[in-house]
Formats: sequence, structure tokens, C-alpha cells
Amino acid sequence: MREGDGYSADQALLPAVPAGLRRVLDLVLAGEATNRAEIARRSGLARSTVGQQVDQLLGRDILEELESGESVRGRPPRLLTLSPHAGTIAVADVDTLDTRIAIADLGGRLIAQDTVTVRIDTGPETVLEVVCDRLHALLERSGRDPDRVRQVVMGLPAPVDRERGCPLRPNGMPGWDGYPVAERLRARFRAPAQVDNDANLMALGEAVQARAETPVLCLKIANGIGAGLITAEGRIYRGADGAAGDVGHIRSLGGGTALCTCGNVGCVRAIASHRAVLRSLDIPESTEEDPLYGVHELTERVANNDPPAVRALRQAATEIGELAAMLVYMYNPRTLILGGPLSDLRDDLLSGVRAVVYQRALPLATRNLTITTTRLGAASAVHGAVALATGDVFSERGIARLLVD
Repeated sequence: MREGDGYSADQALLPAVPAGLRRVLDLVLAGEATNRAEIARRSGLARSTVGQQVDQLLGRDILEELESGESVRGRPPRLLTLSPHAGTIAVADVDTLDTRIAIADLGGRLIAQDTVTVRIDTGPETVLEVVCDRLHALLERSGRDPDRVRQVVMGLPAPVDRERGCPLRPNGMPGWDGYPVAERLRARFRAPAQVDNDANLMALGEAVQARAETPVLCLKIANGIGAGLITAEGRIYRGADGAAGDVGHIRSLGGGTALCTCGNVGCVRAIASHRAVLRSLDIPESTEEDPLYGVHELTERVANNDPPAVRALRQAATEIGELAAMLVYMYNPRTLILGGPLSDLRDDLLSGVRAVVYQRALPLATRNLTITTTRLGAASAVHGAVALATGDVFSERGIARLLVD
């Protein structure tokens, strides 16, 4: 159900989803049943009921039925699978200098992705206009109907009010505080939209796509330092007000007088973030020719064993290790993942963090702990955004939307 400039199905009275239809769809999506006979056998539903529910899902272009080409006797069974016409998911992972965008099918398979160079400090209107235009271009190039976008998810490097769909008092993001990001996305795509913290999405991507063992604690070390936590049940822990994981403003155990963007001094973010390391080495974050100049220059200096660069990285690793040890005590994760630009310098960063965590945390908290860098690299948050979207699309409310749209 689409009306006007926005999407109003959430406000409309959605129909109840029949339990049989939900069971049929769950079996097909999980790959546990691929034809009507298997569905009836596994679900315990009557064949006539299965037939009715499958026909409804076929009629809404949610499933499709294909000839299998294999048969022992008689006519080959027809295979049920998610229809490529069921819809598309559009996602964006906004960072300070650039944004990763992607579109995926409802099964979570990435169809196309791109990187948009747009600075976050140009403000939300500029960033959203550029990002939405590029997402629409991806849809067009991939032959996906923009009217069948089922969900839009955007990750931001800031605390997020999930209910209102807006960032809350973000640092270094002028004009973003309270800006109705989800509302603007809904209006532009005429589809449900969600906004979440980028570290949360990074952690979710590692847990779902890379199958990291939960609970997962992910530290994103970029211009700031943020943490995302996935519980043993596979849920994102966001806290009471969406501020969970804003750990970069914890005071460094080593103290220090570096001024942080929050106005305090000695925050871990001001001492050990990627931006802080670059500043300590007088390396600019970007140039007109290379928006990621700082990343490339630091990587090259460390690879060449430049003493000041190696020392700065090791000092940062020690500070991050102290922070990580504190979080390990608090959350007792099974997997601790380091992400962000500094994680590309895997050996020096990882060894430094591991040394401090194993020294500071008690054996009970670390005996089964895996400390590693992200397996998905810079794409972690994109995969997490897709996972968040598909979870909503195939929720009770999401399936109801599919049936009336």
C-alpha cells in the first residue's frame, strides 16, 4: 500500500498473516522445503492448505515455481524459491568522507554496490540527496523496479534514535542532530526505512554474513571509536536511548590532555582513533586528488617500518586494548572484532590489542574469546544493513506489507 510521497502501510491497518502462510514461507526461505509435497510433510499442513498458501505467495510475486528438470517417475516436481520480482533492499553505510551503498534481493544477496564520495560535514540534505540519487542509479542499472523497494537502511557514525529515525547529538556532524533521516528516506523511496549506528551494523554483518560466534563485540576504529554488540540471541544491543556503544568518549586510562570533539579531554577517541593517529603524524585525512589519502599514507608508512608511524600505531593499539579489556569484562563476548581503517594494519594493531586484553582481563573472560579483525572488511556494515532489512521484511508486519503492496 503506497500513498502520496511517503509509505503509509505501517500506519494503515495491516491484515493478519495466516499461520499456514508464514509456515510455508519460512520453510522455503530456510531451504528446508523446496516443493509443495515437502512443505506439507514438514509443516503438517493439509496439501490443500499448502496449495492455497503457495498460490497466494505466487500471486503476489513473493515466490516463484520452477521446473526442477529431475524426475524418477512421472512429472518432475516444481521447485519453489524466492521470486526475483519480490522486491529489492537499498542500504547505505555513511562515513565521514565517503558512503558505501548497495542493493540486494530479499534473500540478502548483493546485486550491486558502489562508493559515493561525499563528506558528512556537508550536512544531511546534501548527503541524503547524493546517496539517494546514486541508489536510484544502481536500481536502474540493475534493472530493479524502484517501486518494489521493500526496505531502506542507513547506517550513521552516531548514536541513533531508532523510533524517530534520526541521529542524536553527533560529534563532527553539523546539522544532523535530530534530522529526520528515516522520514526523508521513506519519502524518497516510498518504502519503510530504518536508521542505525554504523558499529551496530558492522557487528550484525560479521555475526550474520561471516558467522562470527555470538555474543559479538565489534570495535570500529575510524574518526571516532564505536562499539556494536550482538547478543547470544542474535539481537543488537542498543541501550535505553540508542547511546550504547559510544565508547570513544570513555576516558583513557593513561589520561592525557588531548581535546575531544565532545569538549572533554583525554577521551580514547582523541588519543587512539584513526583521526588521532593521523594528526599525531601530521598526515592530512584527505586531499582533493585522494579523499582517502590519510588511510593510504599511514598504511604505506607502517609497511615501510617508518618509526614514528609504527610507534603511533602501537600506542593506539595499547589504548584500544585497555578499552577492549574493560568491555570484555562487562559483556563477556565470544568474539571481539576490530574494524575500521586501522584494522587494515592488522598485524601491529591486532597483536597490540591482544596483548593488553589477555594481560588485563581474567582467564574466565578470555579463555574462549577470539580476537580478530573483520572478515568482511569495509563491507561489514553493508551486510549488516541488509540483514537488518531482511529481518524486518520477513517479520509478521513485513509479510503483511508484502501481501497488501
